[in-house]
Amino acid sequence: MPAADLTAIALQHLTQALADPVQLVALVSAAVAGALVIVSAFVRTMIPLRWLAVGSNVGFIVYGLVHPSWLMVALHAVLLPVNLFRVVQMVRLSRRVAAATTDPRQLAVWMRPYMRSRRYAAGRVIFELGQRADRLYFLAEGEVELPEVGRRLQPGQMFGEIAFFAPGRQRSSSARCLTAATVLSIDEATFRQLVYQNPEFGLEIVGLIAGRLSQDVQRLQAAETGAAAGRAVLENKST
Repeated sequence: MPAADLTAIALQHLTQALADPVQLVALVSAAVAGALVIVSAFVRTMIPLRWLAVGSNVGFIVYGLVHPSWLMVALHAVLLPVNLFRVVQMVRLSRRVAAATTDPRQLAVWMRPYMRSRRYAAGRVIFELGQRADRLYFLAEGEVELPEVGRRLQPGQMFGEIAFFAPGRQRSSSARCLTAATVLSIDEATFRQLVYQNPEFGLEIVGLIAGRLSQDVQRLQAAETGAAAGRAVLENKST
């Protein structure tokens, strides 16, 4: 068929669609849905990508209902709740991580579905000094000691995170249970999936780790200041 005839047919269908409000809605819905699919090819973060998918699902459902295409309607009717569930889940993830920056104890609560829980007896070693760091830990119950750095952990605290992100991935301290303890842990593959699905999650975790490092630096500086003051007192006594 000549190109001129195809153009004439397309214009005729377009004119008919513009004259009928229902057809116009279907045409606009299909156009918007198609545009959203194209835009999604250039989006790298998961939350905007899911919202684009939700919009395209709605558009194709409207078009399929007006121009009866039940296969199209069924396909996107199945995908729509899935995409809505995932986007709501990731938005909640961002909000909860943001809340955890002010109260780190909340972090273990909402991350629990992604973590493995394990009960340790008093005196049990969770990991050894120099061991490869393949998991990130949260203390849910009990008390844990990091003897090489002189740190005692209370429920709700994260630990093992420095080595988990360090280039060498070697533990700088061991972790030993002072009492019976319940410990939550997340492996690297699951953590990477969460970061991929929601980059804001990764940024907030980095913020928590930066805060922990800052506290460690302040504690070391205070210890050095105290030691220097002690030496000065001894020197004054000796003179």
